[in-house]
Amino acid sequence: MSQVPFIPRNIQTRLEAALEDTPVVLIHGPRQCGKTTLARKVGNDLGYSYYSFDDAVVFNAANEDPRGFVAGLPDRTILDEVQRVPDLFATIKHEVDRNRVPGRFILTGSANILLVPRLADSLAGRVEIIRLHPLSQCEIRGRDSRFLDKVFDSNEWGVHETRLGASIADLVVSGGFPAALARKNSKRRGSWYNDYVTAIAQKDIRDLARIRDFDAIPRLLEMAALQSGQLFNLSELASPFQLSRPTIRDYFTLLERVFLVNRLQPWHNNRLRRLIKTPKIHLGDTGIACSLLGLDADSLLKDRKIFGQLLETFVFQELLRQASWNEVPHRFTHFRQKDGAEVDIVLERGAGQVVGVEVKLSATVVGKDFRGLRKLQEATGSRFKAGVVLYDGEDGLSFGDRLLALPLGSLWA
Repeated sequence: MSQVPFIPRNIQTRLEAALEDTPVVLIHGPRQCGKTTLARKVGNDLGYSYYSFDDAVVFNAANEDPRGFVAGLPDRTILDEVQRVPDLFATIKHEVDRNRVPGRFILTGSANILLVPRLADSLAGRVEIIRLHPLSQCEIRGRDSRFLDKVFDSNEWGVHETRLGASIADLVVSGGFPAALARKNSKRRGSWYNDYVTAIAQKDIRDLARIRDFDAIPRLLEMAALQSGQLFNLSELASPFQLSRPTIRDYFTLLERVFLVNRLQPWHNNRLRRLIKTPKIHLGDTGIACSLLGLDADSLLKDRKIFGQLLETFVFQELLRQASWNEVPHRFTHFRQKDGAEVDIVLERGAGQVVGVEVKLSATVVGKDFRGLRKLQEATGSRFKAGVVLYDGEDGLSFGDRLLALPLGSLWA
């Protein structure tokens, strides 16, 4: 088995700050993205004890007697995969209310408790939630990109980057999971991703819900991969299955809960009536998407349609990962009008400041590539900070007032 090297995570500073003033810090994100590694690295330096609910003995003790289990824990404790014992949340709340000290618990979870109101509400006001994603390109390269700050705060981009060319396909296919990236070639990485999806279906989803057809989960995820970067279409997702549309909708929600898919909601404005209000689908990682679709870098290069879709997902995930450690919260949406004008990714921060990002596979940019960004600029007025077309070129170029073409490599420069 390949040893997974430790790669520093840019969100570590935020975790350390949260432990100084918050009783409970929850690190959640997909399995194998590095939650345990991060929690134990920070926790070991601060004297935390570690318990995993993947350990049958620990799980049984907590499940049978939550109060007794928590009462016997050391003063600083890491509880790993806490979603496996949902009754523990109320007990942790009671313990924190009895002895409210900063940094009492570090929890990790491979299911999104924000989608389970009963669990989220039990720790309201006592917990800071940190979303950990698979590795960003910045982290893989050992950098802390300031791309988001620059597009919101500056229109001066004297950038020059090397054109990525065919290497873009390698980045998309490789994805961001540390254990997959530790493997030496694309076939071995693809095998890891296939095993990963199977394990999630058989373990985490089984823990979350009683469903009849576990074999449908990988197939549904494959259908979602085909829609990645496209508008959510439930009928299309459900078409290969002899299951009802409500059942497929429920299964899709389970995929969201284990961070395998994202629904990117539409940007809206009450004054604009010609906006499409359907969310987009994005797979949680392009390495998973390519594995499900049987794509390596060579086959991806030959299929420009799916390549364009997955490049958009790749950029969306990179921006989402960078936003997770940025000091200012960011809101992500997409913009599409009924006349076809669209912007792939819309970011909002602060007092409604808006940046639009359009993703283009080509090495050239022309004026019409900014059509959707100009519509977004008209709709947002003075709140519009920048409209960016990311393309496979070398130079940052102005295409008008706050409209820029930037090389894809500037994302992690």
